[in-house]
Amino acid sequence: MHHDSRPSSPKPNRLPESRGEQNRLTHEAGPGNRRSRVTARARPLFALALAGALAPWVSCMRQPPAPPPRIPIVTVAHPARATVTNWDEYPGHLEAVETVEIRSRVAGYLASIHFTDGAEVRSGDLLFVIDPRPYEAELRRAQAERRRAETQAELARNDLERARTLRAHRAISEEEFDARTKGARAAEDALAAARAAEAAAELNLTYTRIEAPIDGKIGRRFVTVGNMIQGSTQMPGTLLATLVSLDPIYAYFDVPEAAFQRYRRLLPGLENPGASAVACELGLAGEDGFPHRGRIDFVDNRVNPATGTLRLRAVLANPDRVLVPGMFARIRIPVERIEGALLVPEAAILSEQTRKFVYVVNEQRVVEARPVQLGRAHGAQRVVLAGIGPGDAVVVSGLLMLRPGMQVQVARPEAAAPGPSAASTAAGPQ
Repeated sequence: MHHDSRPSSPKPNRLPESRGEQNRLTHEAGPGNRRSRVTARARPLFALALAGALAPWVSCMRQPPAPPPRIPIVTVAHPARATVTNWDEYPGHLEAVETVEIRSRVAGYLASIHFTDGAEVRSGDLLFVIDPRPYEAELRRAQAERRRAETQAELARNDLERARTLRAHRAISEEEFDARTKGARAAEDALAAARAAEAAAELNLTYTRIEAPIDGKIGRRFVTVGNMIQGSTQMPGTLLATLVSLDPIYAYFDVPEAAFQRYRRLLPGLENPGASAVACELGLAGEDGFPHRGRIDFVDNRVNPATGTLRLRAVLANPDRVLVPGMFARIRIPVERIEGALLVPEAAILSEQTRKFVYVVNEQRVVEARPVQLGRAHGAQRVVLAGIGPGDAVVVSGLLMLRPGMQVQVARPEAAAPGPSAASTAAGPQ
């Protein structure tokens, strides 16, 4: 057997059949191909690491479960029982009981003024003096005329007495006797005229001193010293000042005809002022409430057809001079007294269109909406005529979030608020 003694040589590598094949082999053996294989193996590891890193953030983004709804906390109070008086309120104005225009009765020059503008004066206080000298002279002339008339009358009386004596002895004719009789009468008449002229002159002299006719407050002077004043008994003289009384004082106000008819039934003393006169209260524009007390003393005798109202008048004491004529005033009169009325705070009353209601918490602490019929307001409270009872727990705070049927928690029941005993905030006529 023949054996080839030549050593065996390694087989040469097979050349690629083409350039494209060569390029493919070169690409597979390159470093980029190795990187791709490493990246493919790392992708699962990267995904796991990313998931671990994002897990806390994702858990934070999840919403916690909603807590159970809170039960509203409310405050309740039981209606208060009180005796209340309903009042009707009207606008009015104040007027002085007495108003005087100070005018001169005689003409002359104004000699002096004896008051301070705006001061209070008493009846009989001297206010003005008109130059009295012309009137003093006139009085002296009238006195002289009166004395002359007295002398003439005395002579006529003496002549008449002598004529009677002569007539008895038939020493005088009847014609002469009649003449002396008429002469005596004429002298007496002349004496009476002279005495009247003297009285007029004396009266005119007194008119030169102008005094306050009433107690009251005088206004400003309209003339000053030295001016000529006009005046006579036949026509009004010059206006010098005005004077008004202050205590007592009147308050006038108008009430509708329908309201007056109701007052006649409710207030028997309205048309018969006296011991049973209807009381009233008055407040000024800048005052709280009605601090002034008075009584109705006058009802007019006819209704104003233009307004359908009837005028009433109240008289009030004014010792402190707080009330001034011409002021605007609010007058209220009592029209109804309610015993044991139920009152709730105004804040507890809710509205739904024209319906009024309150929230009441029942024994199961569930809210109920109770329609109520309301009376008048009394301060911060309102009379409830129907819809609730004195034992109901009326919600007075925490009302905004309530709905009928809701379960609530009562903070602490409030004691019934004391109601007004007899006073109230006045309302208009109803």
